[in-house]
Amino acid sequence: MERLNIVSISFHTAGKIFDFDSLDFKLIPGDKVIVETERGRALGTVISKPREIAPDKAPPKLKSILRIAAENDLQMAQSNSLREQEALQFCKQRVKQRNMEMKLVRAEYLFDGSKIIFYFTADGRVDFRELVRDLAQHFRTRIEMRQIGVRDEAKQVGGLGICGRELCCSSHLREFVPVSVKMAKAQGLALNPTKISGQCGRLLCCLAYEYETYNEMKKTL
Repeated sequence: MERLNIVSISFHTAGKIFDFDSLDFKLIPGDKVIVETERGRALGTVISKPREIAPDKAPPKLKSILRIAAENDLQMAQSNSLREQEALQFCKQRVKQRNMEMKLVRAEYLFDGSKIIFYFTADGRVDFRELVRDLAQHFRTRIEMRQIGVRDEAKQVGGLGICGRELCCSSHLREFVPVSVKMAKAQGLALNPTKISGQCGRLLCCLAYEYETYNEMKKTL
């Protein structure tokens, strides 16, 4: 039976991982590739060696790698990064002018420039229809406003934790896991909010790292 060669791709640092059919491309971790996604074409980074799987074990709606990224693809990605900063500043000006109760976090251009996604936080619902019209008229492309939570904001903005290291969520943590005060208690930590809370104001993600180990050790005492 013919088998598929699958590689894992990530589109952002510490971003979610997606599997693609590598076809006959010879790929190694770190390679830049162009793939087709539900949002259109995108530039991704290979993070695993190709692995063989049976066709019936393939993820549903498995897409294929289109090509290895060329120099012009990398230049386009770099250009998009600069345009994102300009778009974010322009949008911030419009938000301030309209006195809107929202905090802009990041702007993202799709690879082909067909849409700009603006990520923001807000305490409640925001009517941004007039803002979207302003942005669409200025940038001459589709606009999407996407509200995110405080943990996602910290992941996108980045920073240093109380440990002095780069935030886990922005450096390597690809998925958020549930964290509770129970985990801090099990590890004998002082329940001081300033000591067990992260930049986002929520409980530290790292409280979950050693929780199971502490539970297993207690069983032997």
